[in-house]
Amino acid sequence: MNLLNSLASQPLMYLSIALLLGLIVGSFLNVLVHRLPIMLERQWQAEAREVLELPSEAQAPRFDLLLPPSQCPHCAHRIRPWENIPVISYLALRGRCSGCQARISPRYPLVELACGALTLFVAWRFGVTGTALALLLLSWGLLAMSMIDIEHQLLPDALVLPLLWLGLIVNAFEMFVPLEDALWGTVAGYLSLWSVFWVFKMVTGKEGMGYGDFKLLAMLGAWGGWQILPLTLLLSSLLGALIGLIMLRLQRKQASTPIPFGPYLAIAGWIALLWGGQITTSYLKYSGF
Repeated sequence: MNLLNSLASQPLMYLSIALLLGLIVGSFLNVLVHRLPIMLERQWQAEAREVLELPSEAQAPRFDLLLPPSQCPHCAHRIRPWENIPVISYLALRGRCSGCQARISPRYPLVELACGALTLFVAWRFGVTGTALALLLLSWGLLAMSMIDIEHQLLPDALVLPLLWLGLIVNAFEMFVPLEDALWGTVAGYLSLWSVFWVFKMVTGKEGMGYGDFKLLAMLGAWGGWQILPLTLLLSSLLGALIGLIMLRLQRKQASTPIPFGPYLAIAGWIALLWGGQITTSYLKYSGF
């Protein structure tokens, strides 16, 4: 408690620590984004072999979020501690592996910077509070989910479901909305996209989105209640249409190319949770309602 009071009384130190924490967490999220899909694929393959009663594969070396140590995917050069400092190492290495000079994806420093910026903003906006801690966990989770969805078109239950339960738990104390609103937000969030999915499939015979999108919107409803769902869907649709069109034009892909919807839901839900009331009020005011 004394430490929290000390941080609250020294905002510059508090924000500096928040920024440093965000950069460090961003570095960890890069590991999570890269390794979690591989871990899930290996788990699914093992389960499939068991169901099909196929012989088990030879015991593979341990692969999780801790081991093996990070290494270059091109030359297997082990990343040394001073080469793993968020953002700084990327700049010092000029975006290239020190072992083979292969190009390092700019995704790594961008994720670190995005995580640092989100952490700094939440810390500044909500101070030394439980609300800030809860929103940090949500923000980090949404960032990780978005990156995985962009790269693999996958929203892992291992990330979505714990955050869904956490949203209900924090709203048991009415941190953002009453628990009843959070509960119905979860139900309405899932059923709204689930209904759209089945209507689209019956009309076209194709699947327009994945089940992970249903769960992600349900999770956002658990945090912000049913009230944020209309704005979340509207903003995510506008973002998806605008950014998707730009990406298709720039990459010269066909309109049938699958585009992950999770990042747009994540961005829209985060905005709606923080500013949904103000946005809705302003819209109703200026639209004459």
